[in-house]
Amino acid sequence: MTRNVVDIVVDSPEAMRDMGRRLAALLRAGDLVMLSGELGAGKTTLTRGLGEGLGVRGAVTSPTFVIARVHPSLGDGPPLVHVDAYRLGGGLDEMEDLDLDVSLPESVIVVEWGEGKVEELTDDRLHLRIHRAVGDTSDEVRHVRVTGLGQRWAGADLGALSA
Repeated sequence: MTRNVVDIVVDSPEAMRDMGRRLAALLRAGDLVMLSGELGAGKTTLTRGLGEGLGVRGAVTSPTFVIARVHPSLGDGPPLVHVDAYRLGGGLDEMEDLDLDVSLPESVIVVEWGEGKVEELTDDRLHLRIHRAVGDTSDEVRHVRVTGLGQRWAGADLGALSA
């Protein structure tokens, strides 16, 4: 499978949100974005910026207890489907209940904690792994590894995500 990888250092929550806005410019209907990282890493902050960049309705907040939220576009762009798979222990079976495969062609789908649960939806996906910087004096610094998988991301300028 084709891979396109870039590493980015993000130094504040505002910078993470800005990266989400830049990411929105690369996305189109049918894109799947997987976010990995410990609690408090910045997954929802990034998704909030992505929602702003896509111009969707509603405040983007963590969908932990509702599992998934749909944010319709305020313009002619795709809706954002924001999923938190943290509480889904059953893997693909529980994910199938969400009908993400039906939503995927016309939406941008962002799945927090989706590793090992949503890869079967498409060969073309973007995976962002967010890590807190170890030993850094600031608790704000994050290292983000962006991996584009499949033909969709083979030639994409993922470097455009850095500030």
